[in-house]
Amino acid sequence: MTTNAPRPEVLRYTAFSTTPEGGNPAGVVLDATTLDDGDMLAIAAELGYSESAFLTAPPEGLDGPEGRTFTIRYFSPKAEVPFCGHATVATAVALAERIGPGELVFATPAGTVPVSVAEEDGTVRATLTSVEPHVEEVAEADLTEALAALDWPAADLDPAFPPRIAFAGARHLVLAAATRARLADLAYDFPRLETLMHRLDLTTVQLVWRESATVFHARDPFPVGGVVEDPATGAAAAAFGAYARDLGLAPEDAVLTLHQGEDLGRPGELTVTLRAGDPRVRVGGAGALIGQ
Repeated sequence: MTTNAPRPEVLRYTAFSTTPEGGNPAGVVLDATTLDDGDMLAIAAELGYSESAFLTAPPEGLDGPEGRTFTIRYFSPKAEVPFCGHATVATAVALAERIGPGELVFATPAGTVPVSVAEEDGTVRATLTSVEPHVEEVAEADLTEALAALDWPAADLDPAFPPRIAFAGARHLVLAAATRARLADLAYDFPRLETLMHRLDLTTVQLVWRESATVFHARDPFPVGGVVEDPATGAAAAAFGAYARDLGLAPEDAVLTLHQGEDLGRPGELTVTLRAGDPRVRVGGAGALIGQ
């Protein structure tokens, strides 16, 4: 931190919930100008949330509304990550409470991410638009290792949802459970899964169960961030939207609902929107201030 500079205000918001008790908490620093990388990592580690977000001035040439464009960086307690959906939503809600709802543009390490913020009946909701996603095959040996680390028999996977690695700002291994009970029973080998994820450059493992054609439940182990499980994962939700469209499991125009955090006692709801003719994925949800 710049010598003698006061520590900037660190806000705490939750994303994908209307109450502080639900969703995924994130630290938010709206002016990180005086912080260096070590300071940001230290604040993220001190908070202990899966990610915290840090804003500075936008890069030259970033298109967006005046006073509503920013550079944003994300740190877990262990390392910087290229993109984080819930911290983006939390930051957008925090900004909206100070400068009003409307359009925001964030320059992230993964690319430019626009965010629309609106207030509906007293609830502030933010919807981010991902960078262009892609989906790739998983090597059989890597899948076998992931299942072994999770202690999931291959027979417990839903054959309608083949394993893939999906990217919409960060890489996630998507695995679908055949039953809700399988999804609920999560007790994995932390160092083993962490080692595999580092090798494959994964941010989380996106575990899902299909309740209906448009409703899913999700859990996201996050050992590479120093967190056993991420309570509500916007980046993984965006990746899942790309996955579902790429495999023909959702139409070109679709709205999917992901429920996450129920098994942790922090229920959250993520809305995933797909639009025909636009490869990007939109992920939206509410946000709320956590007491100081």
